[in-house]
Amino acid sequence: MKVRRSHALIAVAICALAAVAALLLRARTPAIKYVTAVVDRGDVHDVVGATGTLQAVTTVQVGSQVSGTIQSLYADFNSVVHKGQVLARLDPSLLQAHLGQAQAGLVSAQANVERSRATLEDARQKAARAQTLSGEGLLPQADLETARATSAEAAAQLKASQAAVTQAAANVRQTQVDMAHSVIEAPIDGVVVSRSVDVGQTVAASLQAPVLFVIANDLRRLQVSASIDEADVGRVRAGQEATFRVDAFPNEVFSGTVHQVRLQPVTVQNVVTYTTLIGVNNPGQRLMPGMTATVSVIVDRRDDVLRVPATALRFRPEGFDPVAAGREGGGGARPTFVFVPDPSGAPEPVRIRPGITDGQYAEVRDGLQDGRAVITAIAGETARGGAPA
Repeated sequence: MKVRRSHALIAVAICALAAVAALLLRARTPAIKYVTAVVDRGDVHDVVGATGTLQAVTTVQVGSQVSGTIQSLYADFNSVVHKGQVLARLDPSLLQAHLGQAQAGLVSAQANVERSRATLEDARQKAARAQTLSGEGLLPQADLETARATSAEAAAQLKASQAAVTQAAANVRQTQVDMAHSVIEAPIDGVVVSRSVDVGQTVAASLQAPVLFVIANDLRRLQVSASIDEADVGRVRAGQEATFRVDAFPNEVFSGTVHQVRLQPVTVQNVVTYTTLIGVNNPGQRLMPGMTATVSVIVDRRDDVLRVPATALRFRPEGFDPVAAGREGGGGARPTFVFVPDPSGAPEPVRIRPGITDGQYAEVRDGLQDGRAVITAIAGETARGGAPA
């Protein structure tokens, strides 16, 4: 009996020790704390991101149609020029020599025409006399035919001389045009953004016109040429608003409007993009062609709507089954839930109807009220790498 009693006492002691250990362990385990955010009202913009390059709306490359040596320059980088303004002159001495040769050739051709006309007149007179003599029987038929052939040959020679005059006159006009092209003029109003020649440099315009200047039409109006991924291009339309940043002004956001989505695809390493042009006002001309822009095209927007942080939609407490919760709510297998703290601080699921999201906030169309607290993460999780999903 004493042995059984001692065994019972030992068992009771072990149970008591286990209970005390459990209580101590529970006391040492801290309660889970959650990070919350308040449901508020604000703007939510659904955007498509891209990168692009600023460029002038109209850029003209000014070249030379004739070869020669740059004799003088009248424009430099950043020069403001107007249509018809002289930008440069080529040395005209060689072209002047060609013009003199062409004019001399024209005078010679005109003299040949006079000579051919005189020869034709003489041949016609001889043919007429031969016809008279042949009619009187005083000239053999062969001599008559020879006179007629000589007259016809003189007429053909006159036509050839007249054609030579036309060709010589065309050569003169061509040389005069080349002389005019030796003066390089601005084709549009704008700003010189590039100059490729210096005084004394030889310009060779053999197969193609060399580029001497690049003129941007109006730097008060620029455009961003952005590359939109094929997965997003279906949501981009002309007339949509866009914002962008440039490295030169990291704290400023610039705005523009989508003008055109080009149909031609651009494929680089099996990635297909479409060029989208975004018009930008640049009244202060702080933005410059060639700057890299990080673009956000606003494809949808909601202003002054109820919103929650996007992390609240991704937060899920341990053990939560969204499928089972959705079936209990009678709303399908994959509803959208956020979690709010109940009176004890534990997460309580609330079903919502979300709208658009911009990655930072999500629109709430139904299910929450302004000022309600929602759980976004477990305290300490964000510091170690983000909220759990």
